[in-house]
Amino acid sequence: MLPIPADTVALLFDCDGTLADTMTLHYEAWHETLLTYGIDLPRSFIDEHAGVPTDLIVEDLNVRWGVALDPVTVSEEKENRFRERMHRTEPIEEVLATAHAYYGKLPMAVVSGGPYDVVSATLVAIEAFELFPVLVTASDPVKPKPSPDVFVEAARRLGVEPTKCHVFEDGEPGIVAAKAAGMSYTDVREVIARRGV
Repeated sequence: MLPIPADTVALLFDCDGTLADTMTLHYEAWHETLLTYGIDLPRSFIDEHAGVPTDLIVEDLNVRWGVALDPVTVSEEKENRFRERMHRTEPIEEVLATAHAYYGKLPMAVVSGGPYDVVSATLVAIEAFELFPVLVTASDPVKPKPSPDVFVEAARRLGVEPTKCHVFEDGEPGIVAAKAAGMSYTDVREVIARRGV
């Protein structure tokens, strides 16, 4: 179980790369999709965009590679390829154990840049869906990370003050969003690095 500040009243978790060890699967789906468009996407680009909605990643990709891919079409292709790989999803044990430990003690939500159906299916795959009564995803009409709006919305739905929430994140956009919302946070990348993964 991971430590949290003593005055924490709610926990907010990113999904991919935080609760679920899916970043490699997402990268495989991205890489395979974009190869069909002649783009050999480096892993660093996806890691840099952890937690950002798929369509916005395509928009940034268009700018950086000087292409004009349709964000909706490419997003659907990528998410379909990810769905084909979802059966390989494993939990990030320390983070999931923390969620289990606080289940029923503190209100909890998942705040993700993925679409609702993919996020919910990922949580089902790691047997965690029932832990989270609130999911804020790219399917909601809320500004995504790095905007603090998604975390503030999760706090609102849980009925708690944003500054009393603790966030578990693995991506820079999510950490920027958590700080901007006045929330404490745990950088899950440090947890994973400590265990030598």
